[in-house]
Amino acid sequence: MSRIAIGSLALFALIAGVRAEDAKPTKEAQQATIDKAIAYLKSTQNADGSWGQSPGKLGITGVVVTGLLQCGVSPDDEPATKGLKFIESLVNAKAGHIAGPDAKVNLHNYVTSINVMALAAAKRDDKYKAVVGSAAEFLKKLQWDDGEGKSEKDDFFGGAGYDSKSRPDLSNTAFFLEALKAAGTPASDPAMKRAIVFLSRCQNLKGEFNDQPWADKINDGSFIYSPAGGGSTKTSDDPKAPLTGYGSMTYAGIKSMIYCGITKDDPRMKAAIGWVKKNYTLDANPGMPPQLASRGLYYYYVTFAKTMTALGDDTFEDAYGVKHDWRADLTDAAIKRQKPDGSWTNETDRWMEGDPSLVTGYMMMALGQCRAK
Repeated sequence: MSRIAIGSLALFALIAGVRAEDAKPTKEAQQATIDKAIAYLKSTQNADGSWGQSPGKLGITGVVVTGLLQCGVSPDDEPATKGLKFIESLVNAKAGHIAGPDAKVNLHNYVTSINVMALAAAKRDDKYKAVVGSAAEFLKKLQWDDGEGKSEKDDFFGGAGYDSKSRPDLSNTAFFLEALKAAGTPASDPAMKRAIVFLSRCQNLKGEFNDQPWADKINDGSFIYSPAGGGSTKTSDDPKAPLTGYGSMTYAGIKSMIYCGITKDDPRMKAAIGWVKKNYTLDANPGMPPQLASRGLYYYYVTFAKTMTALGDDTFEDAYGVKHDWRADLTDAAIKRQKPDGSWTNETDRWMEGDPSLVTGYMMMALGQCRAK
């Protein structure tokens, strides 16, 4: 690359950084966005305290309640109180999960995990500590390990799926780990240690931690959906397509590794953060092809926010030397995409992102991370 080209790139990066700073949304604008969303959620809450429709409301309610609480709504405020009571009604004391008395088996992991997060966000240990503890033990039983006849050599090992019989994937495993963390499970716990084996195999990074035959085909540090059964990703609907990684799973991989005690100087983390540096954006779910750029966008926003919080830095420097105030970038994306009624929804209706209750809950969870400063 010529000196002129390098100089032009540096100048562009500098200008971009200045413009981003000048356009930073105010705290007042952020709060106004949150207030509009709260008003929308209050107006759409079901009589039983839930949001959404069955069977989706079993998990959507936990997403919304978590978002409300993380955005400053008191657990004593009516929408949160009613939402928490609905979640309490889902506690299955005999089985230990929080997915309802007659919950379908394939709802056990996701629904229990998000409802653990909601109860933990209420910060009422006197009321919920025992329930959350039981749910954490239930979740550990869903992890693929020697209890299901899987050794560390198996590509299922350490992961979690929709239930104890489902093929494991990174999305389910990330929710599983976040719930365990919310329940107070330390990184030294055997379940967290086992999860590291699965997480490492989700990464496009050949080496001592990933022995899968496809790991060196792309080798860019990104994360795919699952290594199980020869590997799968969501960047294409063609099961024979290359196993390219993408934003929501790469951020989920970073966040999950942090929860499991992997530090920034680990080669897996360095490679993953390096991919993020090259693909930093809030305009799309990075790694998705252009025609699928909005696929899973709001799930990506939540995962982005939680991961940046877990990394612990107020700014993130990309591969071009531009320092981003990630909270401001995310808040700006939220403001631009909010509907007049205060909700958010994704026109690319994949993974239930056409449901405004779910997507508004996601954005409240994301904005909750932005309120830290």
